[in-house]
Amino acid sequence: MKILFTIPLVFFAVAFSACSTNLAESSASAKPAAANSEIDAALQLIERAPDSTTGYNQLAVLYIKQARQTGDFSLNNQAESALRKALEIAPNDESARKLQASLHLTFHRFGEALELGGQLVKEYPNDAFVYGVLTDANAELGNYPAAVDAAQKMVDLRPNSNAYARVAHIRSLHGDHAGAVEMYKLAARTADPADKEAQSWCLVQLGDQFLKNGNYSEAERVYDEALQNFSGFYLALAGKGRARAANGDLESAIKYLTEAQARVPNVETAILLADIYTKTGNSGQADEQSALVQAMEINLGRTNDQKRLALFWADRDTNLKEALEIAEREHAVRKDIFTADVYAWCLFKNGRIAEAANAIREAMRLNTGDARMLYHAGMIEKAKGNRAEANRLLNQALKANPQFDLLQADKAKAALEATK
Repeated sequence: MKILFTIPLVFFAVAFSACSTNLAESSASAKPAAANSEIDAALQLIERAPDSTTGYNQLAVLYIKQARQTGDFSLNNQAESALRKALEIAPNDESARKLQASLHLTFHRFGEALELGGQLVKEYPNDAFVYGVLTDANAELGNYPAAVDAAQKMVDLRPNSNAYARVAHIRSLHGDHAGAVEMYKLAARTADPADKEAQSWCLVQLGDQFLKNGNYSEAERVYDEALQNFSGFYLALAGKGRARAANGDLESAIKYLTEAQARVPNVETAILLADIYTKTGNSGQADEQSALVQAMEINLGRTNDQKRLALFWADRDTNLKEALEIAEREHAVRKDIFTADVYAWCLFKNGRIAEAANAIREAMRLNTGDARMLYHAGMIEKAKGNRAEANRLLNQALKANPQFDLLQADKAKAALEATK
């Protein structure tokens, strides 16, 4: 499928959750004094005008911004509380409803985000922010033609960093690596220069794009740029750790990943640390990180978005029945390619090969070229006895990203040898 936008070839203002699946619960970072001062000002405004939505909306924006900057995502709960109050005062308040739609995305309530976004676009058909919500919600639910249309409309209305980053993500989903890189670079260049975190977020997305396509040195260079721009940025630290691990420098990888984890606990970081410790024979530390993964995924009450836990279990051949139950539940409500991929892998691990083959075809329908998906498809074909097709897919996976996963890549190489 060819994706065209009207401009040649960010930070998402509040909540793009597709690219990265950050499941952080808290941060060691203290709130900066300036932020506290701004919150105090919003609280004073509420005190002076308790029947106005203005103060509550300002307070919500500030909490969302702080959650983004510090990684303390519990602040989003406070933002939502402020918005509830605003909507009690004025149920049709435009700003409060837009912010609520964005928080639906943050909390992975994609169906609710889509519903509210649909209502808003009828009332505000030329509002770029609303089309951003629709882009994100549709992409997360697997409604890709609708996501493309919404992104196109957004970039037509307001071609800025937020729009460019969404276009980049859509291009990446459709396997256009070069186009995604170009748009992420544009998003970084056009981000608000006063917002260092926003610029660095865009750079991290660019680095991730390089990393998942096997260009580890360029990925690390971009992560370094993000860290230089916004010192200590936990997403850039984690990215640098992933790049070091992909290059085989596991000692340095542990250093950067541990620093990132100390700032903001993150599921993907914990998984990679567990893999590194497993690979280096440190079973105690591996068990600690594995326990952390499960604690974050289960104890945080994320009952509607646990496909990463299902993948974690399936990769390790543990809790396979429970993993499939999670994947089935997720797949019933979300038809995006990554949910279909996890569902296929869990079906495969439970011996349901024919069903796995159907699910992996669904996952690969955009020709994304994702190495993990190709690996899963290759293993499923191998189980079906299709050695030639398995060989082709496994070769393609390892060519796309030779270290797509620290442990699974080794299994892909072993499986490839067995298909020769």
